[in-house]
Amino acid sequence: MVTTIQINENVKRALERMKTGKETYEETLVRMMNYLEKQKRKQEELMIEGCKEMAEDNIKISKEFELIENPEDWEW
Repeated sequence: MVTTIQINENVKRALERMKTGKETYEETLVRMMNYLEKQKRKQEELMIEGCKEMAEDNIKISKEFELIENPEDWEW
């Protein structure tokens, strides 16, 4: 089923500039949606990777604190 949507002239001009070759407006919009979804997945993966690295750093710091927690082990 084909649905008609109303857009402002400035939006139509912007879509026209984003088209590649003889691409239709629908193809342009689908390409943009696919691009945005891909970028969203990449950002999510980067956030997960960053959190994992921070967790590793936190573990290292915790282990360092464990070494100094016992005052009997300190040199006076």
